[in-house]
Amino acid sequence: MTSAGATDKEDLFEQIAVALETDGLLALPNGLPAEICACLQQLNECAGADFRVAGVGRGHEQNHNRDLRRDRIAWIDDADPLAAPWHSWTNDLRLYLNRRLFLGLFSFESHLAVYHPGDFYRTHLDAFRGESNRRLSLVTYLNPDWQPGQGGELMIYHPQTGAPLQKVMPVLGTLVVFLSEEFPHEVLPASRERHSVAGWFRVNGSTLGQVDPPA
Repeated sequence: MTSAGATDKEDLFEQIAVALETDGLLALPNGLPAEICACLQQLNECAGADFRVAGVGRGHEQNHNRDLRRDRIAWIDDADPLAAPWHSWTNDLRLYLNRRLFLGLFSFESHLAVYHPGDFYRTHLDAFRGESNRRLSLVTYLNPDWQPGQGGELMIYHPQTGAPLQKVMPVLGTLVVFLSEEFPHEVLPASRERHSVAGWFRVNGSTLGQVDPPA
């Protein structure tokens, strides 16, 4: 017998799969289950001094470009017991999307992010076509009682025309999923502190002599 919770989760995963198949993205208010929101809020509260100035690029090519982004981030450790519900839920989503859409998603990485008033992240792609193994981006928010006019929206733009497609308020529990290589997006400045989680499902880019994702 399937429990109500399992049914609800599968219904959500199917909604995500259908949106990705038809539009390539989904922005869903109250999309993240309450227990996963609580897990992420606890992780966020415990991160404290782990937040560091966010860089652009990866590995030895990473640099800090404050003209592009001004947030601070703390990577979520797979081994952290507090993160177990989050990792279980994202792994279930990964497996579901692989079965449903044959995406070949291999792993998942994510970080907490804090934007102080006035901080931003200019328009960018999470992955460049053929140059990265990030396949699918996932964003959610940890801000209760966020009000219109406080800013901090995620703007998602049309891949070809650059026209705005979605303007997403960073309200607690809102879930955004989109194809990493397709959709330029940015984070607008806010008038209050803004907390979010960004994650990426990755394909296996390992080759002879080089392991990817890197440790």
